[in-house]
Amino acid sequence: MSTPVSTTSEVESEPFSQASAPAAEAPSPLHFGPHAWWPVAGSMVAVAWGGNEFTPLLVMYRETSHFSQVTVNGLLGAYVLGIIPALLIGGPLSDLIGRRPMLLPAAPLSLLGSFLLSIGPHEPLIIAAGRILCGMALGLVMAVGSTWVTELIQRAGGDPSAGARKASLCLTAGFLVGAGLASVLAQWGPWPTHTAYVLHIALTLVTAIWLTKTPETRCPRHGDVKTTILDLTVREMLDMLRIPSAAHRRFLRVVVPVAPWVFGCAGAAYALLPQLLSKSAGEAPIAFSGLMTVITLGCGVAVQMLGKLIDTHKSARASAIAMAVIAVGAILGAYAAHTLSLPAGIAAAATMGAGYGLALVAGLSEVQRIAGDTELAGLTAVYYSVSYLGFFIPMLFSALAPYLGFTTLFIIGSVLAIACFVNVLFAWRAHLPGTRR
Repeated sequence: MSTPVSTTSEVESEPFSQASAPAAEAPSPLHFGPHAWWPVAGSMVAVAWGGNEFTPLLVMYRETSHFSQVTVNGLLGAYVLGIIPALLIGGPLSDLIGRRPMLLPAAPLSLLGSFLLSIGPHEPLIIAAGRILCGMALGLVMAVGSTWVTELIQRAGGDPSAGARKASLCLTAGFLVGAGLASVLAQWGPWPTHTAYVLHIALTLVTAIWLTKTPETRCPRHGDVKTTILDLTVREMLDMLRIPSAAHRRFLRVVVPVAPWVFGCAGAAYALLPQLLSKSAGEAPIAFSGLMTVITLGCGVAVQMLGKLIDTHKSARASAIAMAVIAVGAILGAYAAHTLSLPAGIAAAATMGAGYGLALVAGLSEVQRIAGDTELAGLTAVYYSVSYLGFFIPMLFSALAPYLGFTTLFIIGSVLAIACFVNVLFAWRAHLPGTRR
């Protein structure tokens, strides 16, 4: 069983390196200012911006490129194919070679992804390639960036629990602003299929330069990156992908069942509902799609601000509340799909956005408590990998809709959410880190 997260004093007394092998000492805590995490946060915002600017443009691609609903939702989920490998490899590898070497490639990948999206608006294969590259970048900032922010805050003497909240807020802020601006530029700006991506490329360059000034928190295991990589054996590479804390009973019982709902409900709110309600939106369907995304993620950000009050290490309270909110959101989504009412759709998006924000904070906080410092990056990667499987829900719904209808599918979703809520209640205090239960 994993040990609880170390206190700040414990963190400062141990180098952030593998316990099984010698490593150079990490810089003294005196080198870490209270704002040392800002450049990492900036990079997370920029890459998340690039990951989500495509979402409100689904309506545009359906109208201008004449893609089917299944195709556009498949392209939305395509970046999961880049996210999951980057998460599973980037997080554990950053434990061996350091945070900076693994996070620096995120900006070029995100930049190249936006470039491909800007040059191939009518070519699904080019769009898919761009989405996968954006996904790889997003996977790196999620696994490595989230951990680096937490470590920088701890090393500066800050509240260790603040790392998960600030990391999730950075991601959500990037998702929100990127989607909002992209929809406005696509609806009313010049070159609707290009301008948003060009703006993101410029932002990514600025944040990439800023990131180079961030202090490292985990030194390479063998002194430098090149030596550490060259000394890796095949067995060590395979062991790198092994995260023992992923078998922790609380992770399997509480975290895993809730994780797919994080981006599952968010995707349903800002990908499915805007497409269903596009005809009701009159002459501004793309702007309405952006509005739905902003509402979803804005409510997610607002709720995350309250995460410290809701989350507790003594129970699964945050996860239970998240699942209850998601269930209500799915019921509202069923009503919106049935009536095609804009107010009902907005209410559903706001509710599912709040559920998304709560579930994300709850999951990251549980992960931090279960993993401790030694496996934080690795378990964060596993958590996000499971979470992002929910992004295939819009495509699944679109494929099943001709047979069941969206209203029925949302009702089924609400029933499953209630079942997950009951599961969390039964695991309220089970297998808490540091206990034998």
